Amino acid sequence: MRIGLLTEGGYPYVSGDARLWCDRLVRGLGQHEFDVYALSRSEHQEDEGWIPLPPHVRRVRTAPLWMSEDDGVVLGRRARRRFTECFGELAAVLCGVSGGVSAAAEGPSMGALTPEADRFANALYGLAELAREEGGLAGALRSEAAVRTLERACRAPGAHRAAREARVPDLLAVAGHLERALRPLSLDWYADDGLGTVDLCHAASGGTAALPGLLARHFTGVPLLVTEYGVRLRTHYLTAPDAPPAVRSLLAAFHNRLATEAYARAVLVTAGNAHARRWQERCGADREKLRTVYPGMDARPFADVGESPECADPGTLVWVGRVEPAKDLVSLLHAFAEIRKREPATRLRIVGAPTGPEGAAYLGHCRTLAAQLFPDEADGPHAAGDNPVSFEEIGGPELPARSDAYASGAVTVLSSVVEGFPIGLVEAMLCGRATVSTDVGAVVEVIGGTGLVVPPRNPRALAEACVALLRDPERRARLGAAARARALELFTVEQNIEAFHGMYLEIVSRTPVRRVVLDEAGEPLPFAHPAEAHVPVRWSASTPPLAGRSAPGWATDRPVRGADPVPAPEGAR
Repeated sequence: MRIGLLTEGGYPYVSGDARLWCDRLVRGLGQHEFDVYALSRSEHQEDEGWIPLPPHVRRVRTAPLWMSEDDGVVLGRRARRRFTECFGELAAVLCGVSGGVSAAAEGPSMGALTPEADRFANALYGLAELAREEGGLAGALRSEAAVRTLERACRAPGAHRAAREARVPDLLAVAGHLERALRPLSLDWYADDGLGTVDLCHAASGGTAALPGLLARHFTGVPLLVTEYGVRLRTHYLTAPDAPPAVRSLLAAFHNRLATEAYARAVLVTAGNAHARRWQERCGADREKLRTVYPGMDARPFADVGESPECADPGTLVWVGRVEPAKDLVSLLHAFAEIRKREPATRLRIVGAPTGPEGAAYLGHCRTLAAQLFPDEADGPHAAGDNPVSFEEIGGPELPARSDAYASGAVTVLSSVVEGFPIGLVEAMLCGRATVSTDVGAVVEVIGGTGLVVPPRNPRALAEACVALLRDPERRARLGAAARARALELFTVEQNIEAFHGMYLEIVSRTPVRRVVLDEAGEPLPFAHPAEAHVPVRWSASTPPLAGRSAPGWATDRPVRGADPVPAPEGAR
């Protein structure tokens, strides 16, 4: 089987999103071939290079999203008119204009009766076909004509309020973003020697990464699988909060329509947890297409600690993660002050490095707060001695590995106010540690009753849960063992690879082979692949009897000539 893996800002680059799980997936499915089609986000990412690739990665094709390249395409008069019509229809959908820009100016038309999802799809694929015929649309999407078309849509009758308030800088910002997001339209990835030769496309995220898969499906009928461990539409809503309302509104409408189109055209859509799955359902994903596939964790680095649950200090709480405001270490420090009143011998180890300037500033704030909360313990939170709070990083002499951090304490604490899939929590579970967590993101789904969960931003509840576990070693051991068993059952690399392998086989088994094999002269080679029949079937509870027999459980959507009716198994009657 040949899989086209579609990524944006991640694999196979050294840094980026979804790099780790993509690498594990590719290496775990060595019996298949992979073609990687990667969109890069920055020059720095490209300069860092790729990670080592296994031999069954047949090819890697990349394209930048961070720079504008002049494709040299000059559209003729007829092509410019087609572009204006398609781009105008797309802009009209984003602005909420019924029937398109020209229809809004001239009066009602049949376009007003077309659902917005279909209008967006027609405009998107119309631009894709024009780009394929002309050799690209990068220049047209950056042109003044595109900005003027977007402006007409914003000023058209029926446009929503935020669009009507868009000014020239807003229009330029939106047009620039649309040009970057639609850049896959101008790529040469969809020919017979590209995505047209793969058996299925697997988009490692939604958004722009899924767009090449949509075009491959449109041009060559290649099935599409979309995986989202962090829903890109949700990420867009949470980013750029200071952007003008018109920019946020128009870009949100675009990403919403693109996500809806990807979910509608994909054969299967997978989410990393139930929280992401609910987002996908709200964006229009069919529930029958949705599958939950948890991220795969490598359990081997935590095996020694998990099999030996004894901790170095039964009176120590451990927090492990990236130091940033979303982790709410302030509430954790206030909770620890309450814990010290009840259990004076308790210690807290905060293990993690800051992320960027904001994280460094937040770490300094937490150090200052710890010094204020415990003024008589030592000279400062980072000083040696009997200070109950320590700020450390992985790689030091005391904590050479992440597993050593979890082994150093009896209870692992998560105090976040925003969380997706809590990787650190799964690591603690693999180490057999009892946990106290805040109810955010997918925490409850991951814990599944093997730890204590409290409301976020509630230091008193966090303190009471920690004290309850510190005073009950038998309960800690019982919860830690249950947590390790749950993590090994659901969150390992092997489970992740097996789930995707099964979906690959399921999708290909329901899709006819369309691959065209060429000979040395470049001519089609007939009968290069054995003929295959694609007979869609469905399980039916009640089906008319065939040939006098009792009603079988299998029924085909259409008859198959020359096939004798086969009785169903005894249990299906």
